[in-house]
Amino acid sequence: MVALGASGRQLDAAALRDWAHAGVSDLITHIDEINRLNVFPIADCDTGANMLFTMRSALAEANAGARSGEGAGCVARAAAALSAGALNGARGNSGVILSQILRGLADAAAVAAGAEGTTGGELPLIDAATLGAGLRRGVDLVIASMGGQEVPGTIVSVLRAAATAVTERAGEGLAPAVTAAADSAAVALDKTTEQLDVLAAAGAVDAGGRGLLVLLDALRFTVTGQAPARAVYELSPRAAAPQTPVERPMPQFEVMYLLDRCDPAAADALRDRLGEIGDSVAIAHSATGQSMTGGAYSVHVHTDDAGAAVEAGLVAGRPSRIVISALTTGAARLAAGGWTRERAVLAVVDGDGAAELFAGEGACVLRPDAVPSGITAHQLMRAVVDTAAAQVMVLPNGFVAAEELVAGCTAAIGWGIDVVPIPTGSMVQGLAALAVHDNDRPAVDDGFTMARAAGAARHGSVRTATESALTWGGPCHPGDGLGIAGDEVLIVAADVVGAAIALLDLLLAAGGDLVTVLLGESIGAGEAALTETLERHIHDRHPGTELVTYRTGHHGDALLIGVE
Repeated sequence: MVALGASGRQLDAAALRDWAHAGVSDLITHIDEINRLNVFPIADCDTGANMLFTMRSALAEANAGARSGEGAGCVARAAAALSAGALNGARGNSGVILSQILRGLADAAAVAAGAEGTTGGELPLIDAATLGAGLRRGVDLVIASMGGQEVPGTIVSVLRAAATAVTERAGEGLAPAVTAAADSAAVALDKTTEQLDVLAAAGAVDAGGRGLLVLLDALRFTVTGQAPARAVYELSPRAAAPQTPVERPMPQFEVMYLLDRCDPAAADALRDRLGEIGDSVAIAHSATGQSMTGGAYSVHVHTDDAGAAVEAGLVAGRPSRIVISALTTGAARLAAGGWTRERAVLAVVDGDGAAELFAGEGACVLRPDAVPSGITAHQLMRAVVDTAAAQVMVLPNGFVAAEELVAGCTAAIGWGIDVVPIPTGSMVQGLAALAVHDNDRPAVDDGFTMARAAGAARHGSVRTATESALTWGGPCHPGDGLGIAGDEVLIVAADVVGAAIALLDLLLAAGGDLVTVLLGESIGAGEAALTETLERHIHDRHPGTELVTYRTGHHGDALLIGVE
């Protein structure tokens, strides 16, 4: 948790990435609401999904830049990374628009850093004036990407209201300016219903504007620590609505690609050509894609002639990352092509060493927050989505309550992700399951094999007693070592070492080839002596059994023990 001063948190590089993280999380929360509102320009119910995928791509790029270490403290570089990730991963018309909003912020940050159009300067903070300039720049870029014509009652109207509010309140500081931006955006969003006939007929606010409000509220929370309670926006047709617009058939395809080696004149010609064969044309330029041979663009169009849309790109430049999707509902499209890899393993782990261990074996990692209730369904769903995989094998490892696991997996399945929860009650069982994971097997076969390996791993834990109690292993007192298996205390010893030896003997009573011991945070300086004692005991009492130990640094239990 970042401490907030009286004037709120400063918007440095870390805060900007935290905002993107919060934005992704909040878009997940509101995705169904935003998708239902999607009636303009066509009712394909995917605005929320497209904004989420685009923001997630932006966050991934920013996080990758931070991990590299170079310029990790420069907010201009963080903003540039968000912009580049959004443009490269833009999904749908709303995704292209979002990429231009983020590019506007990046351009303003670059100017503030004294290096217009680059990220060469070092900028520690984005202040209110820079934020206002970035939002105003975003307005211009969005309009340009749409062909230079602003349609009132769309996301542009909401963005313009936010930009104006920030500019007017910039002298008061970042926190008041961000608060004013979100509140002004909410007012502008309510007005969109009266500005477009199609929205008035449906009794809906603009879906893209609603998504932008989610991101502005996330920024407000990042800076001030406070999030406003917003009403849930729903479709509500009105008897006195303006004339219902004439129904027109939905185009068959959405075509998107990146275009390199394209000069401005060729981009204008491409826009005209795409306008002839389709609609919802968006061509967004990348400030970071400049080269001697032309610029880089993100291209989007709805059309019945996908081949012609791609051929037009070939004439204008060099297309790449070509994506052609059938225009159906958002949920169906997610299943069809929303994921960048086939299968992933998501492991819930505790401790820095455990995170390194599981990640080293190829798993995506979710760390429990420091809250007694543990991982929530929402956190789990977000982590599943963040794997970017169409199939996800989940290793809860005892950190996710059953009801949260079911709710989180069910929500992710509703997105079109094939989620397979593996019944692992401990990280040692998770390691056993991960060891037999095979991406080349069918998901159901892979899941069965992983579950069988987890179930075959007998496991227990050792901890230090904190109070006197009567257990299945006899009375215990503070400081005693407790050996636990099957959620019951079966061993009471003088210390952790004695409890570990007795628990090993119990778990190995039916034999075993491999013993895995995970060393927790509380072991501290006694790690070497403990490991040596356990190795000697295994060698003397259980010949032929291999012992491996890992310092995972998990909290709570001193040791986690597994036998395979």
